[in-house]
Amino acid sequence: MKTALLVCDHVLPQFQGEHGGYPEMFGNLLPDIDLVSCFVCDGDFPDIEEFDSYVISGSKYSVYDNIPWIQELKDFTRKAYDAGKTVLGVCFGHQMIAEALGGKVERDANGIVIGVHEFELLEKESWMEPYKSPYNMLMLCQDQVTKLPSNSKILSKSRDCLIAMFALGDRFLGIQGHPEFTKEYNRAVFESRSEIISRHKIDKAIESFVNEPDTSLLQRYLTGFLQRE
Repeated sequence: MKTALLVCDHVLPQFQGEHGGYPEMFGNLLPDIDLVSCFVCDGDFPDIEEFDSYVISGSKYSVYDNIPWIQELKDFTRKAYDAGKTVLGVCFGHQMIAEALGGKVERDANGIVIGVHEFELLEKESWMEPYKSPYNMLMLCQDQVTKLPSNSKILSKSRDCLIAMFALGDRFLGIQGHPEFTKEYNRAVFESRSEIISRHKIDKAIESFVNEPDTSLLQRYLTGFLQRE
């Protein structure tokens, strides 16, 4: 199965030496998936039939921004759905699936969500092995899905994110958090934005790092989703 990573942003140069870019992060998260990176944020879109499945990365942008490549990615997402492709969306990618296919994404009135958060699973899918609820995951988002496309179901939620994971049919999966991040990278990013994030919120996020994200578990879940028959 051929899988493309649709890269929707560039990791800042000052972070790349220690943490890598999105291709490296997703390569670490999905080592059993042969990912081919396409920087759609630079206009590098593959032919829809070139790959069997797609992973849409996170981004500093919002899916409702009027930027040409974002509009093109919405069209691409619709084409992937119509073509019966398998698509996994992470953070911005999660929101892109919702926005492109009839849902709604909005700025969270409570502000940015950062650090390690606990999530409750609401459904058990065949690829959720071993099943574990609750689970921990890193967050770094200021937008959230507020309305799902039709034929969708919520798979997990948290206190600060009511649509944390959702499935659209049996081939599209969105996850709001950042299972591809490390705690070190998560902290580096939100500390670099201290002029727009309150010190109180940053301190609470750092306190949350006493909890380990369930990266290995989510690695198994997402790999299982992409590889299932």
